[in-house]
Amino acid sequence: MSKLKGLLLTEGMHGMVSQVEGLAKALNLNFIHEKIELNNFWKFLPPKITPVKSFVFKNKINQHFNIVISCGRKSVIPSLYLKNKYKSKIINIHIQDPKVSLNNFDFVIAPEHDRITGSNVLTTKGAIHYLTKDELVLSQNYLKSKIDPKKKIVSFIIGGPNKYYSYNDRVIDGIFSRVKKSFVQNNYQAIIIPSMRTPKKIIEMAQNYFDNNQIVITNVDKKAYLSSLQLADHIVVTCDSTSMISEAALTGKPIYVAQMPAIKKNNRFKDFFELFESLNIIKSLGTSIEDWNYEKLDETQRISSYIKDKIEKYDFS
Repeated sequence: MSKLKGLLLTEGMHGMVSQVEGLAKALNLNFIHEKIELNNFWKFLPPKITPVKSFVFKNKINQHFNIVISCGRKSVIPSLYLKNKYKSKIINIHIQDPKVSLNNFDFVIAPEHDRITGSNVLTTKGAIHYLTKDELVLSQNYLKSKIDPKKKIVSFIIGGPNKYYSYNDRVIDGIFSRVKKSFVQNNYQAIIIPSMRTPKKIIEMAQNYFDNNQIVITNVDKKAYLSSLQLADHIVVTCDSTSMISEAALTGKPIYVAQMPAIKKNNRFKDFFELFESLNIIKSLGTSIEDWNYEKLDETQRISSYIKDKIEKYDFS
């Protein structure tokens, strides 16, 4: 049987791309990725009051496909439009809460902390993602030559500002200080990894703050990211990215979350942190170092296995 074709719809942000590509790979799809752009003022309206019409979005989607996987607010209307157009000839899957009727989709995949339910809703502990255990192992040697074999390793993954966290200099300096006191001053070598959202200024701050024995990756580098996770004894992730915390949980290694003050109500983040603390996956970054174990979290494989069973019985004709 030939591979099914997938169409991935996102706004292009790392967390969204990681989720749709992770699911597409786990479903063994041949896929293409469309970065959705909305026209005019439609980009400012919520999906529930936006018309399900092609003039809402700029993308011209003419390729043949079997499965649409969407993630993010801007991708909701294109997914609904395609489902209305092709009906039962395609399966449409949305990741995260679409903020429209869930019945518009064949499947909705949402983390438990979104608190949405329905007969077609598949809930996950944290975010699904594109990382696999095999990829981590294969990428291990990418940074190995830079590692001091006499030291333990802490991988420090930095996100970036969003509508909940502002990343002001004082807060970031405090996080750097905690990483230094907790790890660097206790015979750890730090690998500092930026993400697509990390401002250049923060990377430069890290270069100036940490000594030359620490490894500061200055560009977005997937191989360095994977290698750092595989090499790490401990992992630190900034609190602004539930996606990167979920990705780190694939390793089964102790994860410290570098908390920072929220600039607006962040209940979904709080629910996520409480869940991951209850699963013994994360602790808040302080000044003491602990070792602990938990079951490696691989929600992408669990969810994809369920969907695969449904797809095998589906008639796309």
